[in-house]
Amino acid sequence: MSVSTPGRETEIRKLDRVVIRFAGDSGDGMQLTGDRFTSEAAAFGNDLATLPNFPAEIRAPAGTLPGVSSFQLHFADYDILTPGDRPDVLVAMNPAALKANIADLPPGGILIVNTDEFSKRALTKVGYGSDPLEDGSLEEFQVHKVAMATLTRGALEPTGLSKKDAERSKNMFALGLLSWMYHRPTEGTERFLREKFAKKPDIAEANVLAFRTGWNYGETTEAFAITYEIAPAKLNPGTYRQITGNTALAYGIVAAGQRSELPVFLGTYPITPASDILHELSKHKNFGVTTFQAEDEIAAVGAALGASYGGALGVTTTSGPGVALKSETIGLAVMTELPLLVVAVQRGGPSTGLPTKTEQADLLQAMFGRNGEAPLPVIAPSTPADCFAAALEAARIALTYRTPVMLLSDGYIANGSEPWRIPTTADLPDLRVEFASEPNAPDGSGEFWPYVRDQETLARAWAVPGTKGLEHRIGGLEKADGKGNISYDPDNHDKMVRLRQAKIDGVTVPDIEVEDPSGSADVLVLGWGSTYGPIGAACRRVRRQGMKIAHAHLRHLNPFPGNLGELLRGYRKVIVPEMNLGQLALLLRGKYLVDVISHTKVSGLPYKAEELQDVFIEIVQGVQA
Repeated sequence: MSVSTPGRETEIRKLDRVVIRFAGDSGDGMQLTGDRFTSEAAAFGNDLATLPNFPAEIRAPAGTLPGVSSFQLHFADYDILTPGDRPDVLVAMNPAALKANIADLPPGGILIVNTDEFSKRALTKVGYGSDPLEDGSLEEFQVHKVAMATLTRGALEPTGLSKKDAERSKNMFALGLLSWMYHRPTEGTERFLREKFAKKPDIAEANVLAFRTGWNYGETTEAFAITYEIAPAKLNPGTYRQITGNTALAYGIVAAGQRSELPVFLGTYPITPASDILHELSKHKNFGVTTFQAEDEIAAVGAALGASYGGALGVTTTSGPGVALKSETIGLAVMTELPLLVVAVQRGGPSTGLPTKTEQADLLQAMFGRNGEAPLPVIAPSTPADCFAAALEAARIALTYRTPVMLLSDGYIANGSEPWRIPTTADLPDLRVEFASEPNAPDGSGEFWPYVRDQETLARAWAVPGTKGLEHRIGGLEKADGKGNISYDPDNHDKMVRLRQAKIDGVTVPDIEVEDPSGSADVLVLGWGSTYGPIGAACRRVRRQGMKIAHAHLRHLNPFPGNLGELLRGYRKVIVPEMNLGQLALLLRGKYLVDVISHTKVSGLPYKAEELQDVFIEIVQGVQA
C-alpha cells in the first residue's frame, strides 16, 4: 500500500511487531521520549514491553560511554513477553550512543543518527578513529542521517529561545519523526507536554513545535520512503492502561488498604530503584495513605512497624542495601508477630553495586538475612502488571498470619511497563481483619494474652494499643507462650521458635501451574520473578522448532507451593535460570534433593530470549539423544 504526499509517494508496510531503541546522553531526555512513545502505543491498543537503561549518576559525563541512557520499546499486534532481544530501529543522538548500542542492531536494521553531534572531538572521546557515518562501517544498516539539533533550532528560532534551550527539545524532534514513521497518534503527546510544562508555557510550546517539526520532516523529506503500521493487539476484554512495576506496586498497596479497611502507613527512605513507589503513594492521601520519608532506612522501617503496632497496614520500601540496614527491625517484626510489608526492589550488588541495573541476588538475604531463626514469607511478582496482584497477596499473608512479608521486585520490573487490565472491585480479595476486642486468657483470669493463637493460622491476637482491658506488652525479647511475658526458659524458647516456623510453613499458597502444550515434555524450566518473560519467550521459540519443553514460574518462594517437589521429580531435567549465582537452585537442591541445572547471569541486564533459547535447545536435544 502507498499514500501520496505532496511531491512524493510513501509506501506503508504492515508489521506485526517492532522493537525501537532511543539512545543518547543521560541529559538528552531518552527516558521521557521512550515513555511518551510507549504511552501512545498503549493508547493505540498495542501489546508492549519496555526496558529503560540509564546511568546511576544524575548527570553522567556528557558524550561518554558510561553516560549513555537508552529506552527500548517492543510493541506488537499480539501477546508479547519481553522488550525484545535486539532493536529493529536504533535512534542514536551522539557517537557514544551509537558505539554503545550498534552491536545490538541486526544487519538491515534502521539506524537514525543525529549528525550534529558527530564532531571530531565527540568521536575521539569514545574512541572512534574515523567518522562511522562516512567510513563505510555502517553499510549493513539502513542509515538515515538527520541534523536534529540544527532542524530543531531552526524551527524554534521565532520563539526567541536561546540556542542551548532550543537544542534541549531535539528529543521531541526524534519522537515526532518516529511517531510519523509508525503512525502513532499525536494529540496525547502534545497534551502531555502542555501539562508537564504548564508553569513554563514557552518551554511547553517549544517542545510541541519540535515534536511537530520532527513529524513534518518525516512527511516531507525524501529520505524516508517507507512508513510502518502495527495494528492493535487482540487483548482480553476490559479497560487497560500502561503501567510500570513501581506504580502497580503502589496501586496494589492502596488497594490493600481499601480492602482491609486499614490506614496505610509507608515509612521509607529514598533509594534507587524503589523511590517511585514513595512518589506515587504520596499522591493518595485521600485513600488513607500516609507517607513518611525518614532520615534513614532504620528509622523508616521502625516507623512502619510502629504503625502496624498501632493498627495500621505498615509498609516499607527499599532495595538490597536498605534491607541490610532494616534487618534488625524486620527481626523485631518476626518476634512481635505484626503484619508488615517489606518491598525490596532488587538491584546489582554487593554494597552500592549497580544502583540502576537489575539483579535477582537478594533471595537468600530475604530468606535468611536476619539473626536467629526468623522466618518470613517471600513472594515475587513476574511482570510490571503482576506487581499489583503481588502487593495484594503480600498484604493478605501479612494480615492473615500476623507476619512481615518480603516482596521481591527488581529494577527490570520496577522501571519496565506493559498494559494492565484494570480490575473491578469484585475482583479484589476481602482483606478485612478482626482486632481483639475482649480479654482472651484461657485461664479465665480476665486478662488479655497477646500470644494466644488462632488454631488454624497460628496467628496471634492483634489488639490496638489503648483498647480498654487489653493492656499488653510486646517487644524483642523472647516471649512466654500465650501470656507474652519475657521468658528465658529454654523449653519455651524452643516451642516459640517452632511455632513461628510452623506458622510460616502453614501459609496457604496455591499450587504452581505448568505450561506444557504437549503434555509430555521431559524438560522443565522453572523461574521466579522477572525471568518470566525471557523464559516464556524462549520456550515459545523452542516449541516452534518442534521440541517439547515445559515452563513453570514461582510467585511464592517461602513457603514453596505444596506440589513443587512432586513437579520437580516428574521431569528428567529441570533448568533454573536466575540473575544471580544460583540462589533458587541452592534452595531447591537443599529442600527437594533434585539436582536442578542452574543457569545464571549477573550482567546487570535481563536475559534475552535468544540466549535462553540456545541453552534450552541444547538440553532438550541432550535428553532426546
